[in-house]
Amino acid sequence: MAKDYSKLFDTKHLNADLKKRSLKSGAVTLTSQGMMFVIQLASTMILARILTPQDYGKLAMVVSITGLASILSNLGLSTATIQRAEITHEQVSTLFWINTAIGALVTVVIASLSPVVAWFYQTPELVWMMLALSSNFFINGMTVQHSALLNRQMKFYALAKIQVLSTLIGIASAIVAAKYGLGYWALVINSVVTSVASAIGAWLSSGWMPGIPRKSAEVKAMVKFGSDLVGFNVVNYFSRNLDNILIGRYHGSAELGFYSKAYQLLMMPITNLRDPMNKVAMPALSRLQDDPEEYRDYYKKYVSILSFVTMPLVVFLFIFSSTIIKIFLGDKWLLASDLFRILAIVSFMQPATSTRGLVLLTTSQSRKYLFVGFVSSIIVCASFVIGVNWGARGVAIAYAVETYIFMVPLLMYSFHKTPVNLFDFIDSVYAPILASLFMGSLCHLFYINANNYNDYCVILIGFIIALISYFTIFIIFFGGKKQLLYCLDYFKKIKEKKF
Repeated sequence: MAKDYSKLFDTKHLNADLKKRSLKSGAVTLTSQGMMFVIQLASTMILARILTPQDYGKLAMVVSITGLASILSNLGLSTATIQRAEITHEQVSTLFWINTAIGALVTVVIASLSPVVAWFYQTPELVWMMLALSSNFFINGMTVQHSALLNRQMKFYALAKIQVLSTLIGIASAIVAAKYGLGYWALVINSVVTSVASAIGAWLSSGWMPGIPRKSAEVKAMVKFGSDLVGFNVVNYFSRNLDNILIGRYHGSAELGFYSKAYQLLMMPITNLRDPMNKVAMPALSRLQDDPEEYRDYYKKYVSILSFVTMPLVVFLFIFSSTIIKIFLGDKWLLASDLFRILAIVSFMQPATSTRGLVLLTTSQSRKYLFVGFVSSIIVCASFVIGVNWGARGVAIAYAVETYIFMVPLLMYSFHKTPVNLFDFIDSVYAPILASLFMGSLCHLFYINANNYNDYCVILIGFIIALISYFTIFIIFFGGKKQLLYCLDYFKKIKEKKF
C-alpha cells in the first residue's frame, strides 16, 4: 500500500495563524543563523590564518563558473514548489526526477569543462578542483525538492538543524585538511562534505520518498515558472560573478582572493540576518497576495525591521574596516580593507532594495522578475567591464556607482502593479538610513582618535558608541520611536517565544 503523503503537501492549516507561525519560524531561523554566523566567523578566523589569498582566489575562480551550473541544476523548481498554492505527491515526484537528471547532466558538463576553465584562468590546479566540486550538482539535484517541502510546510527548525550540522561537519573537515597542509583542497573538501551531510539531513527530515514521474499540465506550469526564475538567475549570475571572473582572468588569484574574501567577510553578518528573515517573509507574503492591504502592511513592517538591523551594521563595518580585517583575517589580509569599505557602500542599501525581487515572486510575476533581472545584470556587467581596467578596486567603485544611479528606477518599475509602491519603501527605510549615517559620523570621530587603543578595545568601544548613538538618534531626531518599539517588540517575541 502506497504511503499517504497528503499532509506534506497541504498548507491550508498554515493560514489559520500566519503571523504567529511567522514569528515562531523567525525565532528558529534567527537562532540558527546566529549559530551559523558564529561558526562561519570562527572558521574564517582559523582558515584565513592557515591558507593564503591565492588559495581563496583559486576557489573563487572555480565557484564563479560552477555557480551558473548550480542555478541550472536547481531549475528554480524549489521556489515553484514553495510558492504554489496546491501541489501533489505526483507533481513533486516529477520535479524531483527532473532536478536529479539535470544535476547528473550538469556534473558531467562541469567535469568536461574543467580543462577549458583551467586554460582560461591559466591555472592548471583548477582541473582537479572542478572535477571534485562537480559532484555537488548531482547531490544537490537529489535534495532540492526535499528541502522545498520542508520550506513549504514552514518546518524551519528542521531546515535550521540541517544547515547548522552540515556546516559544522564541512568546516571541521576543512580545518583538519588545512592543518595537514592540503591548501586550497581544504576549501574543496568543505564544500563537498557539507553537500553530502545536507542531502542526508534533508531526506531524513522530510520523510518523503519520490514516486514515478508523470507528465501533467500542472508540472508543465511549474517548470515554466521555474524556467523564468532560472532565466533571471542565469542573467543575475553574471552580474554577481563577472567581477570575480574578470579579476581572476586579468589580475590573478591573489588579487581575486583579497576581493572575494573582503566581500565574503562583509556579507557574512548581513546574510545571516537577511536570509532567515527572507525565508519567513516569502511564504507569508505568498499567502497574502490576494489581500493587498495586508500584503502592503506586512511588507512595510518587514522592510522596516530588515533596514533597522542591517543598515547600522554596514556603517559600523565601513568605519572599522581595517581593524575588523586584522582581527578576523590577520595582518596578511590588510590589503583587502580598502575593497571592504567600497563594497560596504554597495551593501548599505542592498538588503532593502533586494526585496523588489521578493515582491515580484510573491505576487506571481515571474516574467517581470526575469526582465528586471536582465536589465539589472546588463548594467552591473557593464560597470564591471569598465572597472576592471583599474583592478579589483576599480571594479568595486564601478559597482557602487551604478548601484545608486539605477536604484530608484528599478524599484519604481518593480513595484508597478503590485500592492506596494516606492513611497511605501521610502517610508520604511528613511529613519534607519538617517540614524545610521549620524551614528557613523560619531563612530568615525572616535576611530580617528583611537590610536592608543588596541584593536579589540577599538571594536568594543566603537560597538558601544554605535549601539547607544543609533538607538538615541533614531528615537530623538527622526521620530522613529513607534517604528523602533515595533522592531523591539518583534524581536522580544522571538526571543521569549510568546506566540
